[in-house]
Amino acid sequence: MFSLQTIFGKGDKFYGLLEASAEAARQSAQALIALSRQKTPNPSLDEFRVARRREKQVFNEISAELVNTFVTALEREDIEALSAALYKIPKTIEKFAERYALFAAQIMDVDFESRAIMLENGCAVVAEMVGLLRKGMPLDKMKALNDRMQAIEGEADRLILDLYRDLFVKENDVARLLLRKDLFEMLEKAIDRCRDAGNVVYAIALKNS
Repeated sequence: MFSLQTIFGKGDKFYGLLEASAEAARQSAQALIALSRQKTPNPSLDEFRVARRREKQVFNEISAELVNTFVTALEREDIEALSAALYKIPKTIEKFAERYALFAAQIMDVDFESRAIMLENGCAVVAEMVGLLRKGMPLDKMKALNDRMQAIEGEADRLILDLYRDLFVKENDVARLLLRKDLFEMLEKAIDRCRDAGNVVYAIALKNS
């Protein structure tokens, strides 16, 4: 016979899995910072692949546990929504890294580090929000963190407009212009993914307040 404590204990494992997923996303962003500092025509993508494999492993484990666990600490649809949102962050970052690696020799002089740091800050905020789920979801702290995430995303939007202005005024090489535009837009998309994950966590906190 299973006790209720045993059943709910199994449900609690989702907190740990979601935290691991958020940390894998953050590790991808940290790998991106390292990549932007390499300044080499043949950058290594090993760290991205490790983080991506870890994220995929956690995503699959969450999916399997949802099938096998009778009682969950959070509502199933909330777990699925947050897992999917977190999964998209390192996926988008890895796409950037792969594209960057193809053309690194042509764009080593471009500053991607500042945006990568902004992205890592966003991932850190999301990881902190996910960590609060098991701590009673304090709404005041969740709101403050979500506001910070929205501010990061808003700043990214402003910077992409500044980038467009700079590109079309100062960049004379059309191929390089399009490449830089594409890469910076991918970084902005990754920050948007962080915002989306933050929105899901905040919605969960509101629902359970």
